[in-house]
Amino acid sequence: MGILKQFASYLYIKKDKKEPGEKKDIYLKLMHGMNRISILVFLIAMLIVLVRWLIKAI
Repeated sequence: MGILKQFASYLYIKKDKKEPGEKKDIYLKLMHGMNRISILVFLIAMLIVLVRWLIKAI
């Protein structure tokens, strides 16, 4: 269950608490945005592969 909570907080589904003194700069925000996009594209691709596999099995 811990992995799902990490994904949810990373994708902004569940807000994670900020640590005191944490500093975010523009490059860190851009990096997190790119990682978020790559995770979503990967999940969409896995869904497409699963659907194609299910269609072939029928």
